[in-house]
Amino acid sequence: MTQNPQPLFHLAFPVDDLAKARAFYGDLLGCPEGRSAPEWVDFDFYGHQIVAHLAPDEVGHRKTSPVDGHDVPVRHFGAILAMDQWHDLAAKLQRAGTKFVIEPYVRFKGEPGEQATMFFLDPCGNALEFKAFADRKMVFAK
Repeated sequence: MTQNPQPLFHLAFPVDDLAKARAFYGDLLGCPEGRSAPEWVDFDFYGHQIVAHLAPDEVGHRKTSPVDGHDVPVRHFGAILAMDQWHDLAAKLQRAGTKFVIEPYVRFKGEPGEQATMFFLDPCGNALEFKAFADRKMVFAK
């Protein structure tokens, strides 16, 4: 009996311009492009599949929720990185002039689940969060 590999995550999300999505996810974030068609494009998002679908009427975040004193975009996605990767990405985004919704910082300091986090929008208005934990066992800590 063969053992099943770790499941991969799949996320489809709306964009209003595939060229802007390719530049952001491919060039800035470094996500290799997979299959594509005139209405969508796949990206390898840290080993997971995300698909940008051309759907201009559905882009952007609309609601926020309070978390640790910040207004977090309710609809968002991202990745949990190793701490050094997180710092490297934060520096890269800052050099690129990225406007952050929530600047890179450490939230829940001294509490279970302490994490480095940052929020920003892609050029189509979709919110992304990237985070890192000093101890990965704290990802689901209560």
